[in-house]
Amino acid sequence: MSDPDLVWAGPPGRVLPVVTAPAAVLSTIGQEVDPTDPDIVRLAADLVATMRVSPGCVGLAAPQVGVGAQVFCVDVTGHPKAATTHGTFVLCNAKIIEATRWRPGREGCMSVPDLTGDVKRAARVVVEAVLPGTGEQATVATDAFEARALQHEVDHCGGKLFLDRVAGAHAVYQRKVYL
Repeated sequence: MSDPDLVWAGPPGRVLPVVTAPAAVLSTIGQEVDPTDPDIVRLAADLVATMRVSPGCVGLAAPQVGVGAQVFCVDVTGHPKAATTHGTFVLCNAKIIEATRWRPGREGCMSVPDLTGDVKRAARVVVEAVLPGTGEQATVATDAFEARALQHEVDHCGGKLFLDRVAGAHAVYQRKVYL
C-alpha cells in the first residue's frame, strides 16, 4: 500500500525517557485514544523524536515512555531485513485484521535492554488504525521486517512484551554488545 497521508509530518517532539521492565505500564492494556486530541498529537511527535535518537530503534509505543495509550510509531527505512517500508508513521488504536505466513525471528526491545528472543510472528499483516492529528482511517498492508515491527508495537499497546511471545527460556538470549 502506498498511502501518502501515512507518513508522519507532525510537529517536532521532545525526547522522552524510555521505561524498562518490570514497569507496570508495560503490562497494562493501553487506553484507546482520540487521535485529534492535541495531547495525543504531542505524544505522537515525542514518540517519533525519541525513536529517532535511539540507535537501532525501529518502533516505539506510548507505554514505553510511561503512557498507557494505544499510540506507536514505526520506521524501518534502511533496515537490512526490511522489504516493504512506509517511512516514519504513527498509528492510534491499531488492530491487526490479517496475519499470515508465520516465521520465527530474533527481536529486541528498548524496554528490555539486556535481552533478545526468538518470536514467531506473521510475515505479512494488514493493520487498521487512525492517524494522529487528522483522525483519518488508515490501512497498512506490509510484510517482512515492517510487519514484525508493527506486531511488536501493537503488542506493547496491548500490554505485552516480546518476552511474553517467546517459546520458553531456551529462546531468550543476552543481548550482544558491540564496541
